[in-house]
Amino acid sequence: MTRTVDPALTEIRQMILRMGSLAEGILERAIRVVRDRDVDLASQVKQEDLEIDRLELDLDQKVLEILARQAPVAEDLRHVIAIKSMSMDLERVGDLARNIAQSGSRLAGRAPAAVPASLHALEEETSRQLRNSLDSYSKLDADMARQVIAADDRVDELQDVVVREAIDSIGAQNDAAPQAIDYVLIAESLERVGDHATNLAEDVILIAEAKNVKHAEKLR
Repeated sequence: MTRTVDPALTEIRQMILRMGSLAEGILERAIRVVRDRDVDLASQVKQEDLEIDRLELDLDQKVLEILARQAPVAEDLRHVIAIKSMSMDLERVGDLARNIAQSGSRLAGRAPAAVPASLHALEEETSRQLRNSLDSYSKLDADMARQVIAADDRVDELQDVVVREAIDSIGAQNDAAPQAIDYVLIAESLERVGDHATNLAEDVILIAEAKNVKHAEKLR
């Protein structure tokens, strides 16, 4: 590893870890908006999404400076490129959390109704996957990253359950349609968060093992 890149790489590594912490926190608060119907908390989610956006821009600038001024190679170059990719995924997690919070705000204005157990399960699984992907990066643990990738099917399955139950509730009770639609939208956003967690894990493997495993299943 070239010594001139070390300090700059340490800086952007700290920035992506900060961004990851913000993404994990904003997702947790967006889920609380849905569970608690907390409209005030939705406003906080909106502000935190802007903070993630600003951090992504700052990180982009740092990455460009490293590439232009220091021309990193080998492991350093992989790490810098992976961090840029990770920042894009984390920014999207912020956007999706904001969408979830918006659905939670709409639900707050409707008749009280329990959040489906299947949606609770999806929330918990998605949060776990995002947390594990970030942990795998902080430790540069490729095995942990592979566990995240393997668990993505579970998120997809839970999303399908939420959608089926929402459709069934509309058929059984017409006035349930508005809430059911928001539950479907929340489930879709959570499933996409799971996809971004998978992308993060794939970047960890690229850094740790110099292996590009993106689309590996499709291309096999």
